[in-house]
Amino acid sequence: MSHQGGSGTLGANPDPQRHQHNRNLLWILILLAITVSGLLTYVPRLTGNVLLDGAIGLALGLYICVHPAANGVKMLFFERVLLRHLTTERSVVRWLGLNLLVLLLCWQVVFLSIARLMDRT
Repeated sequence: MSHQGGSGTLGANPDPQRHQHNRNLLWILILLAITVSGLLTYVPRLTGNVLLDGAIGLALGLYICVHPAANGVKMLFFERVLLRHLTTERSVVRWLGLNLLVLLLCWQVVFLSIARLMDRT
């Protein structure tokens, strides 16, 4: 049975470099989340409109959350071999940890954005 257009089989060993592009994207999302969180925390009015600030932050937070969530769904349903190699492959553990870090940071962005939306001062 082929996986993604015949690029590999479902039972094949995970390639350590397979998620390198995804890892780079996750690091970019971490930087974006830290930047947005800092702006929402330390800059009272980014656009001059609190509702717009909150809406932009919320949209960015949800965008940041989409990637690690998609990675989790992909791993659970399409790359089950990664789950079997979770205890033996350090690269898989690091990749999973990076996804969890991005999820935590995106939740922070979403929380700060909702707080900004609720702030009417």
